[in-house]
Amino acid sequence: MYTTSQPDPVRLEIFKNLYQFIAEQMGIVLQNTAASVNIKERLDFSCAIFDAAGLLVANAPHIPVHLGSMSESVRSLINDHGDTIKPGNVYLSNNPYNGGTHLPDVTAITPVFLEIDQNLPTPLFFVASRGHQADIGGITPGSMPPHSQNVEEEGILFDNFLLVEQGEFRENAVREVLLNHPYPARNPNQNIADFKAQIAANERGVQELSKMVSQYGLRTVQDYMKFVQDNAEEAVRKAIDVLKDGSFIYEMDSGAKIQVQVTINRENRSAEIDFTGTSPQLNSNFNAPKAVTQAAVLYVFRTLVNDSIPLNAGCLKPLEIIIPEGCMLNPTYPAAVVAGNVETSQTVVDALYGALGVMAASQGTMNNFTFGNARYQYYETICGGSGAGINFHGTDAVQTHMTNSRLTDPEVLETRYPVLLESFSLRPDSGGKGQYSGGNGVIRRLRFLEPMTANVLSGHRAVPPFGLNGGEAGQVGYNWVERADGVKEDLDSTATVEMNPGDVLTIATPGGGGFGNS
Repeated sequence: MYTTSQPDPVRLEIFKNLYQFIAEQMGIVLQNTAASVNIKERLDFSCAIFDAAGLLVANAPHIPVHLGSMSESVRSLINDHGDTIKPGNVYLSNNPYNGGTHLPDVTAITPVFLEIDQNLPTPLFFVASRGHQADIGGITPGSMPPHSQNVEEEGILFDNFLLVEQGEFRENAVREVLLNHPYPARNPNQNIADFKAQIAANERGVQELSKMVSQYGLRTVQDYMKFVQDNAEEAVRKAIDVLKDGSFIYEMDSGAKIQVQVTINRENRSAEIDFTGTSPQLNSNFNAPKAVTQAAVLYVFRTLVNDSIPLNAGCLKPLEIIIPEGCMLNPTYPAAVVAGNVETSQTVVDALYGALGVMAASQGTMNNFTFGNARYQYYETICGGSGAGINFHGTDAVQTHMTNSRLTDPEVLETRYPVLLESFSLRPDSGGKGQYSGGNGVIRRLRFLEPMTANVLSGHRAVPPFGLNGGEAGQVGYNWVERADGVKEDLDSTATVEMNPGDVLTIATPGGGGFGNS
């Protein structure tokens, strides 16, 4: 007998999978209809569904740094435009101070009004898709500038921009925003094509939720959204039950440091995660928006749960996260943030695992590599070694933690861009030794066939990924250019370099740390 106060265990499992399935369906539509390599080939996107309050219900297994932060974007839309949201509207947001991660990650949010609620002034649900744009303007092609000092240099900021108004796509308005900027978008047609793909993905989510409501009834669908969140909350509390207090300080290549103290409250079965002591807001772009920091915490605690649960708002309930305003993990406008999302988020995750004593550091970087000119813009992240843990070895050549994207196939890369992938290989002995060894990094060599500006945004080129409990640290990464005339130029963790035909850029990625004495 179904009652609203207690979930039926079988139904709970069914609904949990149904919600995730809707997000997966959205992802398939987005991948199939997108124009850019970033979304179509690298799968650098995420889709999720949210309840009427904008709280995450379920997501597909896409990009962790997107998923833990998208709820903030949806809630900011409700706060800013709650009274004016109409059926058929779609909103666009990438504001890092309002739930965004960095400017290339643009979120399309669609409120869900169903026929049964014509009299209700507010949406019953929200669906959202976030995709990494190949270029959103900014001072370098690919919108991942290594040396930006404010957010305007990183590209165009959308703050709950009305993209579709009651079913009408506002193409002229969005094109105007893309072009009317000190550093405009380089390929607005591609941006618009990807935005349309995100609208289509969201529309699939709306259709599937509508089908679900007509099959099970609105009350049941809403009740089980709450039950799925409650179930995730209990799963995280169970994981917290076996944890101990801990603290960790982790330094980055720039000298900035992440400091975290985890305090377990046995009585409440909750945890306090306090980042007090972390470096103040930086002049560089390694500041992580608050939503990114929360996403990293959410990710870590979700990975400690053995049960199969969707990442959702329930996971956050047992966690009190303290992030002092004005520190590099909660910067204020107009701080530059492009590396905070991709680099600092990884440092936060490793620092948390270090504080909890469960896992050595992984490569701790996404090895962000962009290149381009007026005609081409390309972005990729490069895998490395993962850290070893209490009873497992690290993994070689894997995307770790806050990223989960693919690399573009060599055939697609070389067909779409004037480059040659010379080699892509494992980097032997780069993982730290230990009772359990860290995974190895990789070496990736790319030869340029036309003049291009290349950019590298990376970490752990100076500070090695730590080992735990007597395990050795992983090897640091290394970036360099070999000019066509044989001259070699070493590059820093963050670098912009002009590439000429015949020049080769090589990126050697870090290994993971080892765990335990060997």
